[in-house]
Amino acid sequence: MELRDKICSLVDAKADCFVALNDRIWATPELDFKETKSAAALIEVLKAEGFQVEEGLAGIPTAFMGSWGSGRPIIGILGEYDALPGLSQKAGCPVKEPVEEGGNGHGCGHCALGSGSLAAAVAVKDYMKETGMTGTIRFYGCPAEEHGCGKTFMTREGVFDELDAALTWHPGDSNSVWGISSLANRHIHFHFKGKTAHAAAAPQLGRSALDACELMNVGVNYLREHIIPEARIHYAYLDVGGDAPNVVQGTATTYYMIRAPKIKQVLELCERVYDIARGAALMTGTEVSWEIKQGLCDYIPNRALSELAAECMAEVGAPAFDEADYELARKFRATLSEREQAAPAALVKAFGAQEAQEITEGGLCNVVLPYIHMPEIAMPGSTDVGDVSYAVPTAQMGMATAAIGTGAHTWQMTAQVGSSIGHKGMLAVGKALALTAVRMFQDPSVIERAKEEHKQNAPEGYLCPIPDDVKPSL
Repeated sequence: MELRDKICSLVDAKADCFVALNDRIWATPELDFKETKSAAALIEVLKAEGFQVEEGLAGIPTAFMGSWGSGRPIIGILGEYDALPGLSQKAGCPVKEPVEEGGNGHGCGHCALGSGSLAAAVAVKDYMKETGMTGTIRFYGCPAEEHGCGKTFMTREGVFDELDAALTWHPGDSNSVWGISSLANRHIHFHFKGKTAHAAAAPQLGRSALDACELMNVGVNYLREHIIPEARIHYAYLDVGGDAPNVVQGTATTYYMIRAPKIKQVLELCERVYDIARGAALMTGTEVSWEIKQGLCDYIPNRALSELAAECMAEVGAPAFDEADYELARKFRATLSEREQAAPAALVKAFGAQEAQEITEGGLCNVVLPYIHMPEIAMPGSTDVGDVSYAVPTAQMGMATAAIGTGAHTWQMTAQVGSSIGHKGMLAVGKALALTAVRMFQDPSVIERAKEEHKQNAPEGYLCPIPDDVKPSL
């Protein structure tokens, strides 16, 4: 039996277990650092499969690791399981109908992310057990990707330092290995403190913290002209000092999120924003302090690992969707905007306009896109997988768990990852991840090439965006 067939058979043999695990996590959607039921479900399977489990990694109750085997290489597969607020939706239902009005939902598909990654780790373990192949396979339970940057704290505390390589994936609407980067970011709260006064009787006695926030925002608006065009600076008010206009506001807080293609660029940009905050305080006679709440690095795709992962994904192929899946996907596509329904640019570039249109009209991505290594391009979003990629060579797959055009953080994604579409995507990526890991065990030279490349990609090592005194928001 060919290796590909063997790995696929190992995943298929326990498919029911991982479909049930996906649905169990899907049914109890939990937010950042509170994923107690989801973590428990994954740990239960790890222990049943004979993994040695270590909980409470980096001081986070819902962060854990399961390990099987001994010696090197040590390969880690990353899993996530946090949900999003307000995205509750009935499984497989193409009409917006929440399970719980305003409730949480797996609108980014992390129920499948955790389950698919664990399916891969278990298949690798089973292969090692049958063949006597040496090395160590690890599954990492990583909480709070959506809001909380769980992997950043885990990376800062050295959780991944022993790894020779890391693999992961993300649910989506297509099948490919990531060859591009992501945006690094830092989240900061700016607190201004002034002095209250009667705004009509004695305004001269007041020092407005709200004025300071507004002047800071004006200053940052002028800064935007003089930064790299790929950078983004977002803000929101957390505290406006009250709702009485006849009071000079004594406190105010604004929340800034600063993004750029590289973490070094974020750190440099933060220093310029700090100067603007100091200037706003000087202009208003107020005091300013700030708290760095969280942050994460850009993703560095490792070419050696990613090309191997792409080969393995091509061998496994796209998820085995059936006609019922295609019919359901077309119903979901009918809920999307005209722009979302258009053929994706990646499909057009890979297969040509006509074939891309035919694939798109079918509703589900039934092809594997070729790997394109373009790390200089950053997707318009962020992931704490980037922090892991600074610490250890990393590759990340994407697998179709939803109709073409379905966006992340939507009710449509929640519905589809809880359906047979999500199940089949999750099992397919489990096979591709497992095959990639086994090939690395069999040919350690791939890991050596990946490590040499990693030294060139991150010559300064890990640049953590979160200071040592900042703790997770448990």
